[in-house]
This record gives sequence, structure tokens and C-alpha cells, in this order.
Amino acid sequence: MKLKRFACVLMTLTIALSGLTTGCTSGDKDGKASSSITIGIPQDLDSLDPHKAVAAGTKEILFNIYEGLVKVDSDGNLVPAVASEVSPSEDGSSYTFTLRDGVKFHDGSAVTAEDVKYSLDRCAASDGDSAPLVPAFSNIKSVDVKDAKTVTVNLENPDTEFLANLTTAIIPASNKEPEKNAIGTGPYKYVSWTPLEQVVLKKNEDYWGEKAYITDVTIKIIADGDSIVTALNGGSIDFFARLSADQVSQLSGDFTVYEGTMNLVQALYLNNAEKPFDDVRVRQALCYATDVKAILDMTSDGKGTPIGSSMFPAFGKYYTDLSNTYPKDIEKAKALLKEAGYEDGFTFTITVPSNYQPHIDTALVLKEQYKEIGVTAEIQKVEWATWLSDVYTGRQFTSTVIGVDASTLTAPALLSRFVSDAGNNFINYNNADYDAAYARAIKTTDDAEKTAAYKECEKILADTAANVYIQDMAEFVALNKKYTGYTFYPLYVQDLAKIKPADAK
Repeated sequence: MKLKRFACVLMTLTIALSGLTTGCTSGDKDGKASSSITIGIPQDLDSLDPHKAVAAGTKEILFNIYEGLVKVDSDGNLVPAVASEVSPSEDGSSYTFTLRDGVKFHDGSAVTAEDVKYSLDRCAASDGDSAPLVPAFSNIKSVDVKDAKTVTVNLENPDTEFLANLTTAIIPASNKEPEKNAIGTGPYKYVSWTPLEQVVLKKNEDYWGEKAYITDVTIKIIADGDSIVTALNGGSIDFFARLSADQVSQLSGDFTVYEGTMNLVQALYLNNAEKPFDDVRVRQALCYATDVKAILDMTSDGKGTPIGSSMFPAFGKYYTDLSNTYPKDIEKAKALLKEAGYEDGFTFTITVPSNYQPHIDTALVLKEQYKEIGVTAEIQKVEWATWLSDVYTGRQFTSTVIGVDASTLTAPALLSRFVSDAGNNFINYNNADYDAAYARAIKTTDDAEKTAAYKECEKILADTAANVYIQDMAEFVALNKKYTGYTFYPLYVQDLAKIKPADAK
């Protein structure tokens, strides 16, 4: 099962673990310099630019190409990456990084302090009308180059959680078009991208740390969910993550199936600015009419973790189990609808990306459940690119079933999007009490006060039925038995460097 431990950042200590993160060269693995694997993914990339990519499915692939000053390991710990050491100030107002010796970009150039400054400044920049590329970077006052190997990040306001945001990719200052040419420091180099077809990666032989086992990786885009099992059983792909329980049941004996959870918040996300979901009573009615256990039983053989707000268990101390906020109660749901003026029910649309079968399956179960309260749900399946442009970016939707992931293991990664004026507040949630609680969490440096304020945010989202919260979904990963080494992370990540031929030493 996927590990559920969230490692706290110890602000009073200096991370100096570079000696623990170097590893073997390719020749130390198994001598398979020509080893290859073909991986299937359900959606195309939305950008090669790590600072502008939006989709979690894109970021999990770019994880293999790019690295930040620090990165998350499979246990949820922050470990050194491009930096070998970080020294935070006692109050969390500044962070000083020492760059690791010998780290090279994929174009062969050495990583410099100026590259770090360029990358962080780029993500912190705002034209006045839009938020920074990394919202948390709005708190950066300056990025100062002390010398060729030392960079200090100074904050406007102290933030003892800020280190987790420094997983942001470091890119060459000379690469002015990262959306066309992905150049990072990770264990795999970008080779090519044929939109709607495939992405090709190659092992980075000059990687500073433990090198990948497999040399050539082809990532095929399989947007048609009905084709995934055929592609696996037919041998055209060797690996696919996030299968449904039904798809797993159709696999041949050639595959090892790894089981975990996706570490995301699956919900029926409601556009709070659109009728009828601008009325909290209607949103609460849907919550009371939703039988989460039945959804898990129907879509994943009962596997998955019910959740009641925008937080999942991997976040440890920040997670509060609010899954019983709305026990199924059809009469209560009907009474709320009557009070809101919808005694005879209403019709609404659930927009679902057509390439994610688990979300489609969930929408189908919800459609049947809502018939009990006289509400008709019409399911509209759209292509992934359309979902991103119309639903997520354009906010032109009534409701959608999707899973929202976290880019870092910090509470703001999941909760900041519901602040009224947040640029990624795609459900148009607007609640003054929520905004106030979130502001308190951000401003305080007292860990207990911060944690309590974040939990208050979660409770407000649940009580106001911001969305119909469902689950942290079960994840089934199929890997051909020719390979082994698949590793779950507490974030939405696919670490391809850990996969190896089954006979590898």
C-alpha cells in the first residue's frame, strides 16, 4: 500500500544529506544499456514547461525530467536535490541553499546560482493582473546570489512551510523556450514529444544521483479508456497506472498489479457561482443523497478512502476525517431541496474527462443515486484538452467529477485554491469565514495554531458543502512481469527511474 506518512520540515536543522543520495552508475545495475519500456498514460501533456504545466498527469511525467532545490522521496520526506544543503533562518523568513557539486543540465551545462535565481524569479513574477506561476512565491521578497554556489531566498512574511515549495523545477537561464525544449537535471532526458501520440525519454547518464535502470522510455497517450486493457494484453504497452477494478479483472497473467491510493481528492466539484449550486442547501442536499460506500463498492471493489473535505490522509497532522459529515439521508436531502425551492428536483450536467474511466464510473453511480431525490444528472464526456480549457481554466461548467492533487505536501497545496480570489479557484467558492481562517493559517508561525486554522478551513468546506466529497481513490497499477520496482509516492508522481528489468541485480 502507498505510504501515508507526511514528514514534517524541521526548520531548526540544516539538511546536509548529499552523501546519502548518490548512487550506482548504469554499469552497476545489470548491464542492460539498451533496456526499454513502453508506458501508457490517459492524457497528453499540456506543456513541457514545468512552471506552466497545469495537469497532474503532466507533472507526474515531468517529475522525471526536472528537479528542484529539494524534492520529495517515496516516504514523503523532503531531501536535497539540486541543493546539497539548506539553512533556514529560525523564524522561517529566509532560506539559504548551497548548490550540489557536479549537477549538470541535460544540455551538459553546469547548474549555477544564476540559474536558480532565474528559475525562482520566473515563478515569482506577476504582471499585476495575474498570480505568480507558483502562487506561494508571491511571498518571495528577493532571491539573492551570494556566490557561485550559494543562494538565499528572502520572504516578505515568515513561513515555516515554505521549503516544500522549493521542489519547483530549476531550469537553465539560457533556455528561453522551455515549452518547446525541456531541459532539466533529472534522471531522464527529454527526447521528443509528438502531441496526442507519444513522449520519448532517455536515461541521463550524467545524473548526479542514483541513475535510472532503463535506458529508453516511450510514453504512449491512450485517451480511449476502452483501448487500455487491449494495449496491455497485446503487449504494445508494459505499464499503466490508475486502472479501474474492472480493467484489472480483464488483465492477463503477464502483469503484476500494485495496489495503493492515488493521493488526491475525488469529488463532484460544483460551480458555486452557477444555479442551482449557488445555494448551500442544494449542495448539502446532494451530499445527503450521496452514498460514498456504494460508489466505492461499484467502482473499485470497495477500495479507496472516504473523505469529507479537501484533504487526504497522506497529509498526516493536517488531515481531519470529516467523511461522516453527511450520512446518507434521502428525506433530509428532499427537505433541503424543498426549502431551496426545488421540491420537484432539477436537471444538471456532470462534465467528465473521457479519458479517465474511474471518474466516468463515479459519475454514472451518482446519476443513479440522485434519482432518489428527483434530481436528473446528465453526463457530458469531453476530451481532456477541452476539460482543461473549458472547465478548469474557463470555469464554464455546472459540475464535474475529477480528482484534485497536491503539488507539495503542504496544506496550502490543497486549500489555497478555495480562497475567494485565488486564480485556481475553479469552483468559484466564496466564503468570508474561510478566507479569514486561511489568512490566520498563513500568517502564524506557531505550528499548533497553523494546523488548527487549516483544520478549520477543512471544516468550513465540509459544512458549506463546497463540493460533494467522495474519496481518495484506490489506485491499481499494472506492470508487465518483465519489470519490477514500481514505487508509490504520497504525491501524484510516477518515478520511472525506479522501474527495472525483473532480472536486474
